[in-house]
Amino acid sequence: MENTLRPIYQERASHPDTLAVIIIERKNQRSPATDMFDAALLIIVRSAEVPVHMKHYEFSGQKASLHIVTEKQISEWLMLGTNRRIIDWILNGKVLFDRNEYLYQLVERLSTFPFSERKLKIVMEYGKLIRRYFEGKTFFEAKQYLDAYNHIVHALHHLARLEVIDQGFYPEITVWNQVKQIEPQVYKLYQELIDSGEPLNKRLELLFLASDFLIHSKADVGAAHLLSILEEREYWHFSELLSHEEIAYYSVDLNILLEFLVEKQFVGIHLIETKGKGIFHRTYTFIKSY
Repeated sequence: MENTLRPIYQERASHPDTLAVIIIERKNQRSPATDMFDAALLIIVRSAEVPVHMKHYEFSGQKASLHIVTEKQISEWLMLGTNRRIIDWILNGKVLFDRNEYLYQLVERLSTFPFSERKLKIVMEYGKLIRRYFEGKTFFEAKQYLDAYNHIVHALHHLARLEVIDQGFYPEITVWNQVKQIEPQVYKLYQELIDSGEPLNKRLELLFLASDFLIHSKADVGAAHLLSILEEREYWHFSELLSHEEIAYYSVDLNILLEFLVEKQFVGIHLIETKGKGIFHRTYTFIKSY
């Protein structure tokens, strides 16, 4: 396969903007790792007109895909976790070209997982966890058990990813294999939800009780990034937090995250008078050390 695709990637490897070339071959007919193609070529470039460009090829009854991705897009995917397969490709694909050890350094970064990145990714997962949990609880209280089940499964996935990141690892596609070794308590919750012989409503009831405790107990770790920013000033307007460069990564969940932290007394409210009688600006302040 590599020899067949050589003319496709060799020309691009010679371009000064190309940083790395990786090939990923399908291990078996049912593997979705390459989107059912026999192979995928990942070419990382410094810059391009579009951040992601793809082409498909067919030869001798086989098919291959070509993915040309900018360095900036790779970084964004790694930070946001919106393309977890890319981590699998970078860690497990065969390196065909690596300019100035770009890929080697990227793998090192994935292995060491700098604390500042971990802190940011943890709060992103924590915000999603809280949203899924409360949405699921609303469905549960309305006796919409299948919708509640869907949300609590997603909530547990975010909790699992949070645990993996907190231990200094990037969550892989097979995140539950990681969690089984790292945090058996969370793995057991997941098993009880999907394998228990109890009726669905009973399983959910127990899960929401256990999750409520876990979510609260993880607040120090989960919200550390946001709390450290709040600590920088006496108080913050919501719009100021929303426009913060790093908070922008989890702005979609900022509202519900803040309200949860206010309820749990990690964050305080500071009211500022407006021109309207009895109407105040609601600002947020750090009130709990961790």
